[in-house]
Amino acid sequence: MGLFGSVSGKEVDRFAKSLADDVAKQYPPALDKGGERTLSEKRLTRILEEVCNKAAVFKNEHKLGVYKKARLGNSFRWELEELGYSKKFIETATEGLVVYLTRKT
Repeated sequence: MGLFGSVSGKEVDRFAKSLADDVAKQYPPALDKGGERTLSEKRLTRILEEVCNKAAVFKNEHKLGVYKKARLGNSFRWELEELGYSKKFIETATEGLVVYLTRKT
């Protein structure tokens, strides 16, 4: 159980998609591309922290193992790419999520 966890891979993928959708609702890809409007760093940080907190709750509820944490991070990355975010934002958001998931609680 330590490696795999108690949730299916498809459920992890669905959850990753919901996290990416949460980001997109509050910080649309158009804002990331440097349009007229921008978001403050504080607001963007708060959005990403909310996503990380949801992921941590999911991790604890489903006892995600090493592979499922990695799958969640990768699925999140792919969803952000599909939504059209910049490579820099995708790297930053995904790295933050993975670091948050792998912290000891």
